Amino acid sequence: MIVFKPIFATMVLSSLAVFSIVSPSQALADGGSDCHFHGSKTASEETVLTCAAKRKEKLISKGKIDGTWKDIKHEKIEQVDGKKGKEWLVTFKDPAAKEKMKETLYMFFTPIGNFIAANFTGK
Repeated sequence: MIVFKPIFATMVLSSLAVFSIVSPSQALADGGSDCHFHGSKTASEETVLTCAAKRKEKLISKGKIDGTWKDIKHEKIEQVDGKKGKEWLVTFKDPAAKEKMKETLYMFFTPIGNFIAANFTGK
């Protein structure tokens, strides 16, 4: 039978404490650094806009939207009433879009900042 001495437990706890100080973003379970959030605190506009820019890049890299959206800055951010309550709506507008129906890109986020959907209809 293996018996762990108190010094071993102290070393493990010390290592965990150091890890959480050195790398707090990895030690926390909220995943905020990759725009995946837990909890109930409403995200700031700045946080949502940062996540919208990251999501837009991801949509471009996956070929879901045209690369011309890369340099388009958001036109507006607002909270709207969605199907399940309040949502953040970030709107991007490309007046030079080839198709009039794809002139405005709408991105929806939960109140805490998690991505819901993106489309050209706003619905």
